[in-house]
Amino acid sequence: MSKSSHSVAAAEPAEAADGGAQRCGLIAIVGKPNVGKSTLLNALVGQKISITSRKAQTTRHRITGIRTLADGQGGGTQYVFVDTPGFQTKHSAALNKSLNRTVLGAIDGVDLILFVVEAGSFTLGDAKVLALLKEGTPVLLVANKLDNVHRRTEIAPWLRDMQARFPFSEFVPMSAKQPKDVKKLLKICEAYLPEQPWWYSEDELTDKSERFLAGEVVREKLFRLTGDELPYSSTVVVDQFKEEKSKAHGRLLRIAATIVVERSGHKAMVIGEKGERLKRIGTEARQELEKLMDCKVFIELWVKVRSGWADDEARVRSFGYE
Repeated sequence: MSKSSHSVAAAEPAEAADGGAQRCGLIAIVGKPNVGKSTLLNALVGQKISITSRKAQTTRHRITGIRTLADGQGGGTQYVFVDTPGFQTKHSAALNKSLNRTVLGAIDGVDLILFVVEAGSFTLGDAKVLALLKEGTPVLLVANKLDNVHRRTEIAPWLRDMQARFPFSEFVPMSAKQPKDVKKLLKICEAYLPEQPWWYSEDELTDKSERFLAGEVVREKLFRLTGDELPYSSTVVVDQFKEEKSKAHGRLLRIAATIVVERSGHKAMVIGEKGERLKRIGTEARQELEKLMDCKVFIELWVKVRSGWADDEARVRSFGYE
């Protein structure tokens, strides 16, 4: 999103590089599902551009988030973050294979990798992601959710153990919810980015379109309001995204989207009693999109059953997955 696509301006810049010089580079955020990668991306960009929920595999696309910290003299640093799906090891359906290809594609040719784990924890899932990383590209170990660790003294032996597993360039124990920790991580990342002109204008926050973000916001509300009952294979397809001028609101968006599920029982679950759950998904999505896009939004939702879509490569591609 940029001003040309009516985005909200980026958050206030922190301190940037020395006057005049421009730094810019690609930073991949990788880790197993549910370690807080999307929350971290949103914090680093300074605005929500990637959806979050407790459900594993919430992120399904390579999402680029941009943060530019200008120095007021034409210089500064532009961070181009790539959020990736959690690397999936439990299932081998076509959707999962597509997500894993996205992860592998994202770590190729970047300037820096943030390997995100929960502070104090290292599981088989973490090990499988770590095994994908090749020496040659600097890797920072981001020990996220530090606020969940009760005794900080437990972190030192854990960090020594992690250093034995991989030659990390630096350790960054932090919480993505703490602005000072996020600021510190940005400062650390800056040193790894090459001096070169910025790739995006100063006010751009993501390379994804508003249409894409609309579908993602609906999917987030779907996951949050159905809890663990609904399989993660459900998806959202945006059928219509129409912009109109409005005397009352200035700008108005009409969005029509289809929630795709695999069974009729899932359809009933999404619709809810007397349509209440579907109505709530629509209302919460509309409210968030109005805030995100700073305009009036009308949204219509339908639910359709497409059995076995997540294991059908052609259909996975037709729903926008790589």
